Amino acid sequence: MTDTIDTDALTEDEARTELARLAKILEQANAAYHTKDAPEISDAEYDRLKRRNAAIEAQFPTLKRDDSPSDLVGAPVADGFSKVTHAVAMLSLANAFDDADVTEFDARIRKYLGFAADSPLAYTAEPKIDGLSLSLRYENGKLVQAATRGDGAVGENVTANARTIEDVPETLSDAPEVLEVRGEVYMSHPDFEALNARQVGADQKPFANPRNAAAGSLRQLDANITRARPLRFFAYAWGALSDPLSDTQMGAIDRLQTLGFATNPLTQLCDGPDEMIAHYRLIEQKRATLGYDIDGVVYKVNDLTLQSRLGFRSTTPRWAIAHKFPAELAWTRLDAIDIQVGRTGALSPVARLTPVTVGGVVVSNATLHNEDYIAGRDNKGDTIRDGKDIRVGDWVQVYRAGDVIPKVADVDLSKRPEGAVPFEMPGRCPECGSDALREPGDAIRRCTGGLICPAQAVEKLKHFVSRAAFDIDGLGAKQVEQFHADGWIAEPADIFTLRERYGSGLQQLKNREGWGEKSALNLFDAIDDRRNIGLGRVIFALGIRHVGEVAANLLATHYGTWDAFSTAMRAAEDGNDAWEDLLGIDGVGAVMAGSLATTFNQEAEIASIYRLVAHLDIEEAVRPDTSGSPVAGKTVVFTGTLEKMTRAEAKARAEALGAKVSGSVSAKTDLLVAGPGAGSKAKKAAELRVETIDEDGWLDLIEAT
Repeated sequence: MTDTIDTDALTEDEARTELARLAKILEQANAAYHTKDAPEISDAEYDRLKRRNAAIEAQFPTLKRDDSPSDLVGAPVADGFSKVTHAVAMLSLANAFDDADVTEFDARIRKYLGFAADSPLAYTAEPKIDGLSLSLRYENGKLVQAATRGDGAVGENVTANARTIEDVPETLSDAPEVLEVRGEVYMSHPDFEALNARQVGADQKPFANPRNAAAGSLRQLDANITRARPLRFFAYAWGALSDPLSDTQMGAIDRLQTLGFATNPLTQLCDGPDEMIAHYRLIEQKRATLGYDIDGVVYKVNDLTLQSRLGFRSTTPRWAIAHKFPAELAWTRLDAIDIQVGRTGALSPVARLTPVTVGGVVVSNATLHNEDYIAGRDNKGDTIRDGKDIRVGDWVQVYRAGDVIPKVADVDLSKRPEGAVPFEMPGRCPECGSDALREPGDAIRRCTGGLICPAQAVEKLKHFVSRAAFDIDGLGAKQVEQFHADGWIAEPADIFTLRERYGSGLQQLKNREGWGEKSALNLFDAIDDRRNIGLGRVIFALGIRHVGEVAANLLATHYGTWDAFSTAMRAAEDGNDAWEDLLGIDGVGAVMAGSLATTFNQEAEIASIYRLVAHLDIEEAVRPDTSGSPVAGKTVVFTGTLEKMTRAEAKARAEALGAKVSGSVSAKTDLLVAGPGAGSKAKKAAELRVETIDEDGWLDLIEAT
């Protein structure tokens, strides 16, 4: 296959093969560039291959590989680098793309903390440096270790290289005994130009941009090469600490500056979203004259005590957000709208576009979200794009906002061709022909074919073997697709009979192309190793709609065993005890409960699940140690206004002590915590003679532990 093939002309099999080829080429190119400082292909060729990879992924989103080059920055830890496990994870930030996102961020913070809309709440606002994240560990004032972000948990040990950066102090005076300083390695525009001039003068390839130059320079195996590269460092955060730097974000940044680190002079305190956005506009205006690359502004809650209360989501802190600069825009023609079917049966419309370059990437596809978006409505039914719908033949404005897959932003009605007709979502699945229905309250139309739908079957199997699910070594998305296409596996249970069916005889796994006796035996052994598995992983692996990894673990902790969980799901019906118990789990709502009950009461689906479970030894969920807890095993309900902690904090503390937090009072309720304004729940608790205490009583009770 040649690179001149138009991506729009690719079949799914050709696209899969091409993505595998591109992943291999780009992986080798990354290793040559970032770890050996000896590029094997030109920057232009590298960029062209990445654009081609992105275009294919946009056209075939479901084929995106786990090792997609689109998700990689630089290269994995090289042979010459040791690995460093971060004492405190280096998480990414959630993104805001417009002023409304910033206002919503502030509103979420206030709601979580229980702050009124007009209460003072300070934030820091600082430029978001477009560089490479670095963590510097100091012990007793001496630099002992430097590590890249890596995957957030494990990074590369680049200590020798970091010592060559002028802005990185070797020693600190009056610093905490343990101090991990975090920030961004970057290259200034003048230094970048000078470096490229030297590269050209030495008859070497110039670097594509300052960020790539900085990232490649820091990851050199030879620290002398790094020393010759003019790298800089801005400090803006910290990880492990033996003593706090300050009680505020701004105070901590000032302390880092006092210790000898370069901090960004444009960092400023802001009181609320209006001042945050105003400072964003100021930085945006200065962007071209700063002398280094930035791609947005980062806002952080200033009070570190409040940061601690807000805590973290799975991958991002609640107390910070990155306000990205506007994505680059372009106009092009919408040639067609195709429908793709996902794991849960969702029918997703995809725009096929006349190719256009957006932000240095050739774009030929864009997501259209759902039929409401195409019609000019958001998920609440409110008008977007001034109510303009999207039709085949339209001239549309496309943009890329931190995603590989572009989006359609606007429509130029003045160029709408005569005879263009409104788009209608199909009433049948394009993959299997089953009815495609849209349930009340759902923005997505879904195929009802379930297991008979090939698109859903393959995607469910991929989800089943994903990292947070069964994570079987040697059995990834690529192998699942091939085994399914060849008829070897049709459902998860078939995975656990592969050795029995294809371990010997005429048709053996070891005789397939790409396999050998050792790799086949390794796969069979890896499958057997997963027969013993935790309950949370099993629940998540089933791929039940609305049940993510966090929810799966909540369900596992609540029910404890597979038998208890499956029996409860089979029994759950709206209004009965099993249903109320399910809804009583904090984090489980009626939509998720309905999805669970529906799955376990579809005979074909439950038969497939039971065939799987027959091959497994499912471990009982490990519950937190609540010995000595006065509320362990009790069902607690909170009502009214809590004045000393928010509802979210109260629920989290109760669950940590082994209590079940419910949203309604029933005969099974053991304790009602009633604040001012308690209404019907307090009345019902009195009728049922449920013990009732106020917030002070609750605090006295739990603080006794």
